Amino acid sequence: MSTTDNAPTEASPESEPALGAAGSQLSTAPVEDGGPVGIGVLGWARWVWRQLTSMRVALILLFLLSLGAIPGSLIPQNSVDLMKVAEWKKENPSWVSTAEKLQLFDVYTSFWFSAIYILLFVSLIGCILPRTWQFTGQLRGRPPAAPRRLDRLPAHTTWRTEKSPDEVLASAKALLGGRRYRTEAGDGHVAAEKGYLREAGNLIFHIALIVMLVAFAWGKLFMSEGGKLVLRGGGFSNTLTQYDDFKFGSMFHADDLPPFSFTLDRFDATYEESGPQKGTPRDFKAYVTYSKGAHGKPTKAEIEVNKPLAVDGSKVYLLGHGYAPVMSVTDPTGKVVFRDAVPMLPQDSNLTSAGAIKVTDGYRNKNGEKEQLGFSAQFVPTFAGKGQGTMLSQFPDTNFPVLALNAYHGSLGVDSGLPQNVYQLNTSKMKQFTKENGDPLAKMLLPGESMELPDGAGTVKFESIERWATFSVTHQPGSGLALAGAIAAIAGLAGSLFIQRRRIWVRAVTGEDGVTVVEMAGLGRSESARLPEELADLAATLHAQAPTAPPAGPAASSKPVEENPEGERG
Repeated sequence: MSTTDNAPTEASPESEPALGAAGSQLSTAPVEDGGPVGIGVLGWARWVWRQLTSMRVALILLFLLSLGAIPGSLIPQNSVDLMKVAEWKKENPSWVSTAEKLQLFDVYTSFWFSAIYILLFVSLIGCILPRTWQFTGQLRGRPPAAPRRLDRLPAHTTWRTEKSPDEVLASAKALLGGRRYRTEAGDGHVAAEKGYLREAGNLIFHIALIVMLVAFAWGKLFMSEGGKLVLRGGGFSNTLTQYDDFKFGSMFHADDLPPFSFTLDRFDATYEESGPQKGTPRDFKAYVTYSKGAHGKPTKAEIEVNKPLAVDGSKVYLLGHGYAPVMSVTDPTGKVVFRDAVPMLPQDSNLTSAGAIKVTDGYRNKNGEKEQLGFSAQFVPTFAGKGQGTMLSQFPDTNFPVLALNAYHGSLGVDSGLPQNVYQLNTSKMKQFTKENGDPLAKMLLPGESMELPDGAGTVKFESIERWATFSVTHQPGSGLALAGAIAAIAGLAGSLFIQRRRIWVRAVTGEDGVTVVEMAGLGRSESARLPEELADLAATLHAQAPTAPPAGPAASSKPVEENPEGERG
């Protein structure tokens, strides 16, 4: 018995007449078109459609889509942060006109990004439909008859046996059927086929791409995401006015927000206290009480980093945390005009923080005139001590909390209608309080200490420290569909890469000397060493049931046949 595997796996054009139907339809890929079919507009339209629905164009469009998303990540988007867009325009005035014409501030809703997206969608559908139809036809069909010359196929073996052709073919059909081949008996041969899941995997992969595109579009159109800073003991209700910042898709409506609320009961943070990783966060956990709807039952829950709270299709993520000194301010008469916890914005990993205290209403100076007060503040949870350096925290926990204040009076500019950063103080229309010697008024306070304003203008007191945590509330429809599409795409791609479509034929005929001649050959869609190895294994098993016949004398020896009962390649 001998095998050959030095020929190419795919049949060459010269061998197609010999292979016939045996070498066709091993793939669902459509036939390449050389140019416009027919004459006139219809011919050109058919040619353009075939080019658009080719896999080559689909890959080009997918590449263009990924390139088109780059400006959306480099340039601020109107749907995300209008203030950052305004800042970018201010810093890059020469590019503003071009960027607006190209809709670079609204990349994902721009005409050119939408055009690429829609063309890719149409291309994938147009590519999949004919493949699916052809694959369905292949599933209904039967393995093609054996080619006339099996010895021209990439993997081939032959031997002579004393078994009759019918016995050999019956054994071959049972063997191939047991190996999960789909078999078909013909005139003097058995045809078998296997590996349909390769094409199924190919189709599943492309269908999964469409599912992911749909999920992406759905998520972008109906998504919403907002951030909220919540003080310990404070609460949040999922309404548009409650958010500190909010972004949403073009099809989103405020009524789509699921009704729920939560209260931050406690926030715990632990850090490494010694060694080279001193100050490294070890655990952050927010303890909340949430309720669904207007009259839902309060439920306790814990939110950790990467462990969000899921409520009615929305997820509440814990993003960060910091400190909020509780401050009180009195006017010249001793009346408390301000008392609140003021969140400070962390500046480094040890939670050195900066912020501003703004007294906008209720304050009157010693002359009875309305005035506004402002205090620029810097807070360190662990101060190194006087003479030990600047206001930089040495540890993120409150081991030695200190608050440094600079005091101003005048107009905060909050009535101008322009948005302001709550963590920064606009001193353009304010004057700094000064000491008797003319130096600017500034003081470092410990919890419980106060700073007297000059000329009996009042006092400001650092009463205590509260914690705050920031949460991100996201509603991303289509994420489950996108995950299912991604899993299906990986499974389909694995099937198309690792499963080989192949056909096996066994022919058994009676030779001139009355001895049965057995031929086995295989044909695969792509060149692989697995096909000759599989054919050798099948041949060895069949050879055990129909062993090689002994030489019958000079007539038989005139045409020697290699004997290889183990099915090795010759």
